[in-house]
Amino acid sequence: MTARYAPAEIEPRWQAEWDKAGAFAARRDPDRAKYYVLEMFPYPSGRIHMGHVRNYTMGDVIARYKMSCGFSVLHPMGWDAFGMPAENAAMERGGHPKDWTYSNIADMRGQMKPLGLSIDWSREFATCDPDYYGQQQAMFIDFLHAGLVYRKNATVNWDPVDMTVLANEQVIEGKGWRSGAPVERRELTQWFFKISDFAEELLDALDGLDNWPEKVKLMQRNWIGKSRGLQMAFSLIDAPHEFDRVEVYTTRPDTLLGASFLGISPDHPLARALEADNPELAAFCAECRRMGTSEEELEKAEKRGFDTGLKVRHPFDTAWELPVYIANFILMDYGTGAIFGCPAHDQRDLDFARKYGLPVVSTYAPAEDDGSTMPEDGGPAYVPPKSEPVIYVRGFAGETEQTGEAAIESAIRFCEENGVGHGVTKFRLRDWGLSRQRYWGCPIPVVHCDACGVVPEKKENLPVELPYDEDGQPIDFSVPGNPLDRHPSWRDCACPSCGAPARRETDTMDTFVDSSWYFARFTAPRAETPTDLAEAEYWMNVDQYIGGIEHAILHLLYSRFFARAMQITGHLPAKAVEPFDALFTQGMVTHEIYVTRDEKDRPVYHLPEHVEWTESGARLGACGSPVEVIPSAKMSKSKKNVVDPVNIIESYGADTARWFMLSDSPPERDVEWTAAGAEAAYKHLGRVWRIANGIVEEMEQGGIAAYEAEGQGAGDTGAEDLALRRALHKTIHDVTMGIDSFGFNTSVAKLYAFTNTLAKSKASLAARREAAMVMAQLMAPMTPHLSEEVWEMLGGTGLVAGAAWPQPDPALLVEDEVTLPIQINGKRKSEITVPKDLPREEVEARVMQDDAVLKALAGGSPKKLIVVPGRIVNVVV
Repeated sequence: MTARYAPAEIEPRWQAEWDKAGAFAARRDPDRAKYYVLEMFPYPSGRIHMGHVRNYTMGDVIARYKMSCGFSVLHPMGWDAFGMPAENAAMERGGHPKDWTYSNIADMRGQMKPLGLSIDWSREFATCDPDYYGQQQAMFIDFLHAGLVYRKNATVNWDPVDMTVLANEQVIEGKGWRSGAPVERRELTQWFFKISDFAEELLDALDGLDNWPEKVKLMQRNWIGKSRGLQMAFSLIDAPHEFDRVEVYTTRPDTLLGASFLGISPDHPLARALEADNPELAAFCAECRRMGTSEEELEKAEKRGFDTGLKVRHPFDTAWELPVYIANFILMDYGTGAIFGCPAHDQRDLDFARKYGLPVVSTYAPAEDDGSTMPEDGGPAYVPPKSEPVIYVRGFAGETEQTGEAAIESAIRFCEENGVGHGVTKFRLRDWGLSRQRYWGCPIPVVHCDACGVVPEKKENLPVELPYDEDGQPIDFSVPGNPLDRHPSWRDCACPSCGAPARRETDTMDTFVDSSWYFARFTAPRAETPTDLAEAEYWMNVDQYIGGIEHAILHLLYSRFFARAMQITGHLPAKAVEPFDALFTQGMVTHEIYVTRDEKDRPVYHLPEHVEWTESGARLGACGSPVEVIPSAKMSKSKKNVVDPVNIIESYGADTARWFMLSDSPPERDVEWTAAGAEAAYKHLGRVWRIANGIVEEMEQGGIAAYEAEGQGAGDTGAEDLALRRALHKTIHDVTMGIDSFGFNTSVAKLYAFTNTLAKSKASLAARREAAMVMAQLMAPMTPHLSEEVWEMLGGTGLVAGAAWPQPDPALLVEDEVTLPIQINGKRKSEITVPKDLPREEVEARVMQDDAVLKALAGGSPKKLIVVPGRIVNVVV
């Protein structure tokens, strides 16, 4: 036993003990209930950050707690290791993405292990391991045979610098998210997963995810985007290229009588046909294809159009002709790629109409005139909620008052009865394009043969491994384009079907594929098939999934699709179609930003460790210059407001970092890292150690033997023992409730309070020893190293990590006494503690003996004395 709290000595010793005992090895045990806790696995950037510390500490609390409750726990770790950062690093620094990635994994593993996480490291894998992506390739082939994946021509976002396809979310203000180059729209042959076939099922199943945050389910609902609308056609007048009509899908057919133009996407077949004979139009369409295609960017972009000179007839009045524009805010991959514009009731259409002088005609108005300016008079577009009634001044049933929803259905019915169109349900969700023109990803396991066409590779030939060199020389990643295209010894192969010369698919899979099934692989990471069904049947589903809100849409949606596809192809049991039973999204870790100004008044940011605090404020330690302190923001390398977890562990120990991360705020909210907070956490843990050490010193002096021999439990310390045990069992109850409800900060607060109670207690040595040992158990999920040390110091058997979770005694949770505040003339002046069932008359008698009451009465009698049982006493003087 050390003479002081020394985490640098304590923590490595207990980590070695856990490893020696195999304390965290996950074992399938049919006689025990299982619990699978998983944090979203990290990208191996090379450094862990405080967000990692918070995320994995939360998962570790749950894992350790469930282990103590008797569950067989699976708590694994892996690495989301493919992707462009590794390839970019190879371009910038030389070397190979594989070397960079595995070096980073080794570094981050070395940084994470000192945190003392209860991880089964024997299950570790990286998605760039051939054993992992080979099984992913096997599943791709199974999906192909099941009709869940297909190939087609598609218009995509193309980054001309990184020379790869980008998802809409990777196009920022019309530029590639990494290269910053203007993005182009190109038509390429791509591979797609048929996620849209599951749109209705994915949407409906959200209602059953009771332990998911409502905001996440709402985001997924909006992304899937179910809508009820009308599909109809506008007839073209004198259209070239044999086009006679334009199909339109609209969710607001109730506004058809306010139409003023028809808009089509630059990628619409009619636009493609027209641009072939019109260089000016071709240039406009090319410019549109360089725009970003996310909803946010379309909303922000200036609304621009090109008048094709064509016109269409309105379906309800053949004399009513509408101009046809190609518009930069219409996407081909939603609806039909064509809209009718009703400027009065859509702000985007209104901006467009005003720019090009098109009519603005209202079809409805507020049910009660609020005096606002209508769109045709210069006001904004009027878009009423669908559920509220409005007056339709140009409706299909004449002038009526209806809700938007009722009017939409009326319009659909009217159009169907008149042969104009038909009601349809559509989804915003599009099929998942998975092709990426990059090297550092999972190769798509198909071969292109002139005789046989597209042929899947034979499973016995998997994995199709990425080449490490090019004909004996390291691959040169400084050359633009996909290295797989220029690697003939890898690219050129024999057809798996006929044996003739063929060519491998050189596209690799979107890295979202890698992270869409890793949770299932953890159940049997060394299996020779994607999963072992017996293991998956036992371990699935993930009982608690933890990660950032930034993954609320794509990662979770793709994982839900993959679980269904894996069930269809025999890789998961039916119960796992929804893979995550409970989801928790944690807040960020923030820190103040420290900035000075250079000679040109440009900001210069400084790391926290370079700033010193003096009576006059923050100053640079090196030169003493004053530092401007900007309020806390998300930790960012560019702003240098990062705190290195490795430095914190070296200075204070892992338990301090863990305790502070759990104590400062509710886990769903942001937490601000402060040096003062870390110091306070460290001091508190030192105090816990000193309390335990003091008890040990008393025991070594023979106090415990004397206590047991003399049987003092019923003597002078009896009441104190009972009071301490009551406080202890209330703490057991409250800490357990806090962990069960993800209220880690409340559990920590209860442990702070009990530490004070224990430190001040006059209870017997035996009672204090018992309380300190139980406190070590309650703290073990949060501060596992200190808890093991205290447990051992006080004579605990085995590891505290293997000890059963303490249970509160219900009898000790019943409060026998109650504390009543005493208000005198409406102001709280004192309080008394009385037995819970003490009669009112005796409560009044005790109140009259209270010093504050006696002083206020000054020998007189109260005008009123009101006792509210169990709540408060009011004295009116």
